[in-house]
Amino acid sequence: MSSQALSTTLFLLFVAATLAITFWASRNTKDATDFYAGGRSFSGAQNGLAIGGDYMSAASFLGIAGIIALSGYDGFLYSIGFLVAWLVALLLVAELMRNSGKFTMADVLAFRMSPRPVRTAAGVSTITVSIFYLLAQMVGAGALVGLLLGVESAAGKALTIVGVGVLMIVYVVFGGMKGTTWVQIVKAVLLMSGAALITILVLSHYGFNFSGLLGDAAAQSGKGAAFLEPGLKYGTEAQGLAGKIDLISLGLALVLGTAGLPHILIRFYTVPTAKDARKSVMWGIGIIGVFYLLTLVLGFGAAALVGGKAIAAQDKAGNAAAPQLARAIGDLLFGSVGGTILLAVIAAVAFATILAVVAGLTLASSSSFAHDLYAHVIKRGKATERDEVRVARISAFVIGAVAIGLGILAQGQNVAFLVALAFAVAASGNLPAILYSLFWKRFNTVGAVSAIYGGLGSALVLVIFSPVVSGSATALFPGADFSWFPLQNPGIVSIPLGFLAGWIGTRLSKEYNAAKYAEIEVRSLTGVGAEQAVKH
Repeated sequence: MSSQALSTTLFLLFVAATLAITFWASRNTKDATDFYAGGRSFSGAQNGLAIGGDYMSAASFLGIAGIIALSGYDGFLYSIGFLVAWLVALLLVAELMRNSGKFTMADVLAFRMSPRPVRTAAGVSTITVSIFYLLAQMVGAGALVGLLLGVESAAGKALTIVGVGVLMIVYVVFGGMKGTTWVQIVKAVLLMSGAALITILVLSHYGFNFSGLLGDAAAQSGKGAAFLEPGLKYGTEAQGLAGKIDLISLGLALVLGTAGLPHILIRFYTVPTAKDARKSVMWGIGIIGVFYLLTLVLGFGAAALVGGKAIAAQDKAGNAAAPQLARAIGDLLFGSVGGTILLAVIAAVAFATILAVVAGLTLASSSSFAHDLYAHVIKRGKATERDEVRVARISAFVIGAVAIGLGILAQGQNVAFLVALAFAVAASGNLPAILYSLFWKRFNTVGAVSAIYGGLGSALVLVIFSPVVSGSATALFPGADFSWFPLQNPGIVSIPLGFLAGWIGTRLSKEYNAAKYAEIEVRSLTGVGAEQAVKH
């Protein structure tokens, strides 16, 4: 059996299994709590696995392996940033969000403020961040199929992106949070198993001598000793000071972005207690931490055994490095048949990764539209639960279509890099509003709206006028040049602007509700009153 046939068969088996899970979940999704929060029936360990499945996206598996394989030391900084970010989520957000909210991020913000403007702002921000993140997964899908099926044409990759988009819509529309969570749990187990298998095989090939692996990686990269030193991607002589600042900006976005990601925040609502919320984050940190250590071997292994030229020839952004490594190590240890089987397994796992993450993202954005914008802004809290769920399902179609269109446009970008942009937008718009709301007594409606729109707007404007969109060979529009912002990641500017806008907005308004703040402070820290809020 050819690698294409084998990988296609494995992928179809996974799709069939997950569709069966989705069908089962649809029969157990009876109300809004089931659709949005899985009936709050998942244990800490189950939710921790789902968090890992949600977080370890195409950026983690395909993008980081690729960026390490092409940029060496500088690429591993993505792994460090993604992992350290969980400390912020654990210490500042997880338990407090679980105790304070109901279904979405906006529930926390609207509790002590004027609900309509705050929910509108939170809904807009949630959908924007989710679409940025979806964009990366779609690009990963196109790159993966290009490797598997030998599809070189943009049209062929575009068809793949459409197929993935249709599947994610099915998961969300029929399975809701229950179906999506179980798909993410299955995917997390598959991804960890696949990454661990390739890591062990690569290390065994080098006699578990990591220095030998690094030496070969440097030699085969074409960049020599510089491959193992900082400055290959960021802070080069050509970039000057802007490159060093860009690195700091990337680090800020990665470390602070996780605590503002909508599809991660809604996972804290799927557990029955605050203790389970903490436990789920601890499980998530353990799983994610091990995985990001594995990406070090995957990236340097791809550089050593595949080579920088071959990786860039297949996909200039390096998104196919991990599957290429699977084939190379399989060929070396088990012959061409072994290489074919390993490639098929890893490709199927990568597809599982993409499908699970896009389902979580689509659910987060469609839930926010239905619960925040439709039910509380348009219908002013008078929508029935049935209407709310119906609108969430309809909005999943619309958001999926937008993500498909943008994914086709962004082919050729590194998916880890695209996700870093989503992190920057989340850290700029969502995080200031969340932290101020939970910890600042004086915070009010004008401050919340200012923080969200100020951070979100500044991040988007800076991205639009950066080398990401125009003015460089790898830009979305390489033939145009309207860039004036020198950095590729806007976090170092837009994150402080988000916090500053929230502070100024709060000071300009006299609105202040001390009683409501006292109530949310007690609720967020103790959980008292949270269960009653969920029932309303």
